[in-house]
Amino acid sequence: MRCLSILFVAAFSLHVAAQPANPSRALTRLQQWMVGRFSSEAQAKSDSAFFDIRLHVVPIWQHRTDGYWLYVEQAAASALDKPYRQRIYRLTQTGDQFISTIYTFANPLQKAGNLAAVERLTPDSLITRSGCEVILSQMGKKAFEGSTIARQCPSELRGATYATSEALIRKDRMVTLDRGYNAQDQQVWGSTRGGYVFIRKP
Repeated sequence: MRCLSILFVAAFSLHVAAQPANPSRALTRLQQWMVGRFSSEAQAKSDSAFFDIRLHVVPIWQHRTDGYWLYVEQAAASALDKPYRQRIYRLTQTGDQFISTIYTFANPLQKAGNLAAVERLTPDSLITRSGCEVILSQMGKKAFEGSTIARQCPSELRGATYATSEALIRKDRMVTLDRGYNAQDQQVWGSTRGGYVFIRKP
């Protein structure tokens, strides 16, 4: 079953994006550009170093006014019903900076493709990935760009002690680069050939 596609259709047939209190036009634009169905298929076809990955982002908790809340599923195209990454993001703004706070939650695969189950979560049930916030800046009116801060995002994956995330967000695509490093600052996981290019799908 193509859980991510079902999830996306359900989100837009039942929900309107959350509206934080007095959001700026820029914050609303960022949220709108992040919500959608994205694919790295074109990149995977042109460069065998990259996999065909599908990324779906849908709005949740539309009644809340403390930021834009988004549910994220990321899966290989060959295993859409088994996403390898499920997160909740909260988008807020402080001055000229846009903060994407990252959260995880218990038993994520039980909620894969099931937006109703995600909606039943509450903010106090989430696990904050402290230090893993992505801090974005607006680059004119055509892009947002940013990253995590230095070595602050802890990771134990494949011998790493910390991870970094970089993101470039445009109206038609998102480019993301996630990497893990050991205590000697040597890269132990993640792309060594640049970021994944996720093209927005209709």
